[in-house]
Amino acid sequence: MTAAPANEAATVQPGGGPRSIEDLLGTVSASRLTCFQQCRLKFMFRYVLGLKKPKSPALHVGSAVHAALRFWNMARWRNERPSLKDFHDAYAAQWGQLQEQEPVKWPDGEQDEQKKTGWRLLETVFRESPIPADERPEAVEVSVEANLTCLGLPKLIGVLDLVRAGGRIVDFKSSGKTPDPVQVAHMLDTQTTAYSILYRQSTGRPETAIELHHLVKTKAPKLVVTVLEPATETQRKRLFRVMESYVNGLERQDWAPSPGLQCASCEFFNECRLYC
Repeated sequence: MTAAPANEAATVQPGGGPRSIEDLLGTVSASRLTCFQQCRLKFMFRYVLGLKKPKSPALHVGSAVHAALRFWNMARWRNERPSLKDFHDAYAAQWGQLQEQEPVKWPDGEQDEQKKTGWRLLETVFRESPIPADERPEAVEVSVEANLTCLGLPKLIGVLDLVRAGGRIVDFKSSGKTPDPVQVAHMLDTQTTAYSILYRQSTGRPETAIELHHLVKTKAPKLVVTVLEPATETQRKRLFRVMESYVNGLERQDWAPSPGLQCASCEFFNECRLYC
């Protein structure tokens, strides 16, 4: 995430706008929980007021890469064997469609370079992925939910990028540096535990592992896979406590800010400074 320039004011999200507390308490996703944990005021700007900043170049690259990975996963699910050129064409098509839907203001000459960077990441995935080319996924980009009303909690919702054969949940991420396995497991605990609960309620069985596939945007791109054990009961209880804090905070409309080093990369930095 890149800090927004001072002259880039936030706007109301098109087609979205403000959301009621009742709506936000009805369902919750891992991304919303994570944002609430990071900073409650940021959560208020993004989800309650529905403010949105212009799409950043980095987000555009990530979206195009993610779309190409979805094409790759869906092809294997259909038992198809597309060529490398097919992958490149899918990536290029998604790049153009995303640019049309939500234009990005590219500095001179940067769009072509960033497009090449995204493709180099994808080439690395196709070359180094531990997923066999002939392994048919259990699920691709599937929307799932878990009814937790019996615990007095909102319905948990989410989308699983990929579920490999045998119940191995896979999530693709991009990073500017090589991730540390211990730090990654801790920092993404809310998300991975949520995925575990969603998978178990949807299938009636536990996952066998959770894999985090990091596409590292170094000079020589690389793929780093972190394999986590199935979520423990301790992790599940911790997530439920996070959800309780979310419910209590929204009911009180507690939008206390969390100033820190993370503010330098927050898109709502200017709004936060002016907020009373």
